[in-house]
Amino acid sequence: MDRTPTRLRRLVWSLTAWWLILATGLWLLGRVTDQSAPPTACAASAAFLLAVGEAGDWLRRRRHHYRTTRRTRRL
Repeated sequence: MDRTPTRLRRLVWSLTAWWLILATGLWLLGRVTDQSAPPTACAASAAFLLAVGEAGDWLRRRRHHYRTTRRTRRL
């Protein structure tokens, strides 16, 4: 995978945007359901969910790459 500065910058901005959206959504959901948590707790939960999601996506891509390279070697 090519790690150019532009690509890395785009990844950082994308993860930051998703983290902010998720943290805000968790905070608003807590406010609506009268179970509000401090914004710092929502931010920490959002960071955890983002990390789990990114790890799952990495594993999915890795598995797909492994399966496709294994399949082409057999042919």
